[in-house]
Amino acid sequence: MATRKAVVLGAQSLLRSSSTSSPSIRNLHASSESKKIVGVFYKANEYASMNPNFVGCAEGALGIRDWLESQGHQYIVTDDKDSPNSELEKHIPDLHVLISTPFHPAYVTAERIKKAKNLQLLLTAGIGSDHIDLKAAAAAGLTVAEVTGSNVVSVAEDELMRILILVRNFVPGYKQVITGDWNVAAIAHRAYDLEGKTVGTVGAGRIGRLLLQRLKPFNCNLLYHDRVKMDSDLESQTGAKYEEDLDAMLPKCDIIVINMPLTEKTAGMFNKEKIAKLKKGVLIVNNARGAIMDTQAVADACSSGHIAGYSGDVWFPQPAPKDHPWRYMPNQAMTPHISGTTIDAQLRYAAGVKDMLDKYFKGEDFPAQNYIVKEGELASQYR
Repeated sequence: MATRKAVVLGAQSLLRSSSTSSPSIRNLHASSESKKIVGVFYKANEYASMNPNFVGCAEGALGIRDWLESQGHQYIVTDDKDSPNSELEKHIPDLHVLISTPFHPAYVTAERIKKAKNLQLLLTAGIGSDHIDLKAAAAAGLTVAEVTGSNVVSVAEDELMRILILVRNFVPGYKQVITGDWNVAAIAHRAYDLEGKTVGTVGAGRIGRLLLQRLKPFNCNLLYHDRVKMDSDLESQTGAKYEEDLDAMLPKCDIIVINMPLTEKTAGMFNKEKIAKLKKGVLIVNNARGAIMDTQAVADACSSGHIAGYSGDVWFPQPAPKDHPWRYMPNQAMTPHISGTTIDAQLRYAAGVKDMLDKYFKGEDFPAQNYIVKEGELASQYR
């Protein structure tokens, strides 16, 4: 298993580039000729045929194959993405567009960008483009875009579910049913009500705000930290209190939810020292990005009981290796990266990708909020 330093550096390497020169913008609409488009999605195998709306898998291919090929474009879809001999690597030199998802990310490093001489457009089917070296993409004059808002409801609902799973100590009870046991005390000694607890979200963008709105009926004490304070109407609507100082907010929280992007600044933010300052017995939900946390520090704090429960669906790297310590630490309710890939979310981000491809072919701009890198400039949340 990689050390904490190696994991953080690995995450940061995707977020920075050594190039500081002005970008030479690649003409996003250089011609109307046939384009080579590569999609990287998780393989569904026997599950692919179980739902006609299961478009987010490799077999479903976002439901755009017939549309693309009818216009004369080449569309190659694979789940093989990581090794030097992967199917993706074979197509890097001559692809024009690469589509990936946060759920099975194609890690687009500076090295891959340098090899991709024809690459013009990097699309994320979903939200969160930190699998791309954004500074290298900007320096190369590439456009990076995602389907902003496509799965915010899906992720916020999942976060609320995970909060309740941890607070009510659900997982041990479920395991008892599976193993044929019946021991109420083993569950009840650490099961609580959500009402009256202090819940703090680190980040209050689209997902964080939706979570706060969904938590309000539970009569919690709601706190939030963000770069920008909400307007007063939204604060009144959620009942949440703004905490400008993150380090002051965190020790107040019974439950902490991570809702910020992975950037150079946030990579490895929750390290051993920061976790030690949290309330003993804190519960943490992280559906943002695994590399925001120090992997081993989280595992150690769960083992000691300082973190009483940790749940999320994000890991670093993804897919998580079999020896990843979060698989085996106590008091966890982890899953693979699934929160933002419900069938409803898949249909939304598939439609968003198709819309952007259509605009790309026509030489039109994308919705402004979808741009992560445009004309050499990074979106504000990644600066």
